[in-house]
Amino acid sequence: MPQDDPWDADASREIARPGGKRPPTVPDDRATGPEETPDEEEFEEIEVVPVRRELSLAIAGFAGLLAVGLALGALTSAPDSRMPYAIVLFGVQLLYLLAWVMALNPPAAGATAGVCVAVALVADYLAVSSAQAELMPLVYVTAGGFVAALIGQVFRAEDRARLTDSWRTTLAIVAGVVAYAIPIVLTRQENGTQTLIVCAAAAGVALVVARATDAAFPKPRIAAQVPRGVAGVVLGAMLGTLAGAALGSFLVLPFTPAKGAVVGLIAVVVAHLVDLAVNFGQAGRQLAGDAPTFWVARHMQGPLGAFALVAPAAYALSHWFL
Repeated sequence: MPQDDPWDADASREIARPGGKRPPTVPDDRATGPEETPDEEEFEEIEVVPVRRELSLAIAGFAGLLAVGLALGALTSAPDSRMPYAIVLFGVQLLYLLAWVMALNPPAAGATAGVCVAVALVADYLAVSSAQAELMPLVYVTAGGFVAALIGQVFRAEDRARLTDSWRTTLAIVAGVVAYAIPIVLTRQENGTQTLIVCAAAAGVALVVARATDAAFPKPRIAAQVPRGVAGVVLGAMLGTLAGAALGSFLVLPFTPAKGAVVGLIAVVVAHLVDLAVNFGQAGRQLAGDAPTFWVARHMQGPLGAFALVAPAAYALSHWFL
């Protein structure tokens, strides 16, 4: 029977024959350039962001100052004199607001910043003067501030267009501002002051050691676009946990070296995760072509965000673990 299919028996035998070669092709004289091969494909080279030694040391110093301020403020806060501590924390809240608003650029940035300043004042006042030292009033302030910030972002059309994508950014800014009032609440509770001191000391040691190690030995790199090294993160986590265990051996019950190590480890993990998330966020914005933010705000964002999340972690550990 005739086979109209081009894949006839002879062609099949030719293809199945081991070592069979394709028939030679006649070069085309009309070709205008060299023949391309897969080996000549060009791939975009990944730019390795250099690690700036002076900048890493400056961020380490800033993280250390934050840790010392939180710990000493909690230690020296008297029962009837917590207003100085609240004033110090209000300054930290303003720094957090400046850094995160300039870095994340939420819709209606001016209105959002104004709402957050009012939220910070209300949260600090409630933390100092409320009849009972509880977390729920701060949760209500966070919810009210978030709703007020969203309302301020719906007046202009360009802000409304970004609202569905940026509400998480707004919530992070408002919640971070309120979180710095939690240390005041902790100083009014039974085990809160000791827990806050351990968490601040452990997180501070971890961030300082990690950033200082990046200045000397930023290897192996976490990512080419992120100027951080794995050695610093691991060494900071180890020494931060050790600092928590050491403080646990000096503090009174219910603290023990083992409990101090657990509290310190959780604070270290929280601080490192937030700090690294900020670094990856900055790298992502640069790769997307977004305009870089003010350099001071950009580099303060990591430590400020880390201690903002350490505060609610310390509150949870004080109530559910200790």
